Amino acid sequence: MSTNDSVDFFDRQFRRQVENRDFQLNPFELEVLPHLTGRVLDFGCGLGNLAMAAAARGCSVLALDASPAAVEAVRQRATMAGLPVEAIEADLRDYRINEEFDCVVSIGLLAFFDGPSASRQLSMLQDHVRPGGLAVINTLIEGTTWLDSFGADDYCLFARSELLSRFTDWNILHCEFRDFDAPGQTIKSFATLIARKPE
Repeated sequence: MSTNDSVDFFDRQFRRQVENRDFQLNPFELEVLPHLTGRVLDFGCGLGNLAMAAAARGCSVLALDASPAAVEAVRQRATMAGLPVEAIEADLRDYRINEEFDCVVSIGLLAFFDGPSASRQLSMLQDHVRPGGLAVINTLIEGTTWLDSFGADDYCLFARSELLSRFTDWNILHCEFRDFDAPGQTIKSFATLIARKPE
């Protein structure tokens, strides 16, 4: 599997979190969890905290990530808890989905792709939401000055309005922009969108 700087960065981070048993849902995951039902795709699942929480609420989850440490942790946790979470290690920049989902979630991932890959994979995620299902997209956007975990050229900061423009025919349930302080007096700027696909 091909790797890049961001995969290596997060793999190291996930290993530390596993050692510290740090499995807390982040603010974005807490926000979207109540919306998840049925068959869920967690595209860029990290340590699987959202996948595990969704499965505990009755969802069946396919959890995908490029980090070997993350995927192994998800598999072990799901097995120990007896939860319906299938975790697969994959390079998500060119991964092809082969089923439809009631909910497709991608939190914090798309910015770590180059622009064409981010745009293509966002379209693919939209295409694989069942009619009436939900897409949940959270990503870093323009205004972000924290770039420590990015490679030199392989990242994409969508324009502030781009997510909304990509979901013009969908029913927008939630759209939010949030800034967070980051190391070195930098900023992480996020957009979060929850949208329902037309029936």
